[in-house]
Amino acid sequence: MDFALTDDQRAIQDAARAFAEAELAPHSARWDEDKHFPVEVMKQAAEMGFCGIYTGEEHGGMALGRVEAALIFEELSRGDVATAAFISIHNMATWMIDRFGSDDLRGRFVPSLVGMEKIASYCLTEPGSGSDAAALRTTAVRDGDHYVLNGSKAFISGAGTSDVYVVMVRTGGEGPKGVSAVVVEAGTPGLSFGAQERKMGWNAQPTAIVQFDDCRVPVANLLGEEGAGFRYAMAGLDGGRLNIAACSLGGARLALETAQDYVATRKQFGRPIGEFQALQFRVADMATDLEAARLMVLRGAWAIDADHPEKTKWCAMAKRLATDACFQIADEALQLHGGYGYLKDYPLERIVRDLRVHRILEGTNEIMRVIIAREMAR
Repeated sequence: MDFALTDDQRAIQDAARAFAEAELAPHSARWDEDKHFPVEVMKQAAEMGFCGIYTGEEHGGMALGRVEAALIFEELSRGDVATAAFISIHNMATWMIDRFGSDDLRGRFVPSLVGMEKIASYCLTEPGSGSDAAALRTTAVRDGDHYVLNGSKAFISGAGTSDVYVVMVRTGGEGPKGVSAVVVEAGTPGLSFGAQERKMGWNAQPTAIVQFDDCRVPVANLLGEEGAGFRYAMAGLDGGRLNIAACSLGGARLALETAQDYVATRKQFGRPIGEFQALQFRVADMATDLEAARLMVLRGAWAIDADHPEKTKWCAMAKRLATDACFQIADEALQLHGGYGYLKDYPLERIVRDLRVHRILEGTNEIMRVIIAREMAR
């Protein structure tokens, strides 16, 4: 058991930290205020390899492990949670095409996704099937050399802006074995989008419904085999949950650092409030919870890299613990600032808003508990 990072891992971490400090952090508040999707900055991240972190080298990916991905996403999210979270979704969709697509499909899409000349979205959730994802109703009926898609997907990050949509559809009967995955390109007739959602957080990325109305998609755009799409989607989510957990780490870390600076300088009753033992204990607990969450995320990442038979359980545990703990850390940091924490002059209210959704997406934390319990019963 070795908790030390390798020299290469430290170099990757340092590069991500430098990029976040230079290109994300200075603009984070404005992007949130203006609801600006920083595509050009994400393309700069792609130049550093951050948009194909664990995609294979054949088509330009970095072929790194999930431990390295967790290190990168923690650093990026310390600069801006919403942007880092979208990059994590883009990585998940890109990896799914690279991992399960045919040679033709991989050659057509992966190079441009790794370089972020094209942007990818992941489409699983529907208005009527959120936590019960296997009950999805979007259909894909084969008609010659095309599938005809009908249905809709909800809460899709990048909807209306992305160029590529990895979509889970029903090609067979009820349940997970009737689900397949297809790649749908922007501009395909029958593909449309709802109005942009008005959200509590994650304002630096667009979110909308994706609608399919007799949308014809080539059969050649099928990922892998018919009926295997749900398994592919869940494989993507193991890593996606770790990515979102790592994004929670970065936001919580910034919140904790901001709180430490504040209590060291804010004076009440004639001395800095950081000298009061009650506040020292609160900061100590925040730091302890953050470190515990980080260890859980790295354990889950190790499990995927090692293809451990319990990797799904460890990823669900990491996502549940980290996103809950990090939201509480951010909320506590806001509380320590008193009324100032509620103002946009400080980053805390934005961090709280951005981290709150991490407890819902990539599977709610209630569903994480279901997964954990199910895996423990085996």
